[in-house]
Amino acid sequence: MADKANRTRRWVLLGGGAAIVAGFAVREYRLIPQDYAGDRLSVQDAHQQAVSGDVLLVDIRTPREWQTTGVGQGAHPLDMRRDDFEQALAQLTGGDRNAPVALICARGVRSARLSNRLTEAGFTNIIDVPEGMLGSAAGPGWVRAGLPVEHNTGETG
Repeated sequence: MADKANRTRRWVLLGGGAAIVAGFAVREYRLIPQDYAGDRLSVQDAHQQAVSGDVLLVDIRTPREWQTTGVGQGAHPLDMRRDDFEQALAQLTGGDRNAPVALICARGVRSARLSNRLTEAGFTNIIDVPEGMLGSAAGPGWVRAGLPVEHNTGETG
């Protein structure tokens, strides 16, 4: 009887360990950005082009994230989870689906995925900022680069 209990305990522990490993694998997969074949900008270039009006820089993070770090100077906060995100973005561009739009998120994962989605939806000049606000393998990110942020984080669109 004790031998059967030990085997059962071993299988439970083995199953629990496998579940933990699977959880970490899923987490890592979600943190790996999709490839985006379109244009990319460093945070410095994104800031310079947004301030000069050469590109519409859109911060697609959540309101809680905007409150935590602020929104990069020159960026328009627009939560990507909005049901009407594409319509709100089209409104920001004045209906011009050819307007240069740069997307920034926290670490470049969501911006790459959304860049692909918007390109498929007919936006022809989407640009990814893969460093994001907090940095990634692409670079240190907006905050660590010391670029200016604004703390008036009311959503636009």
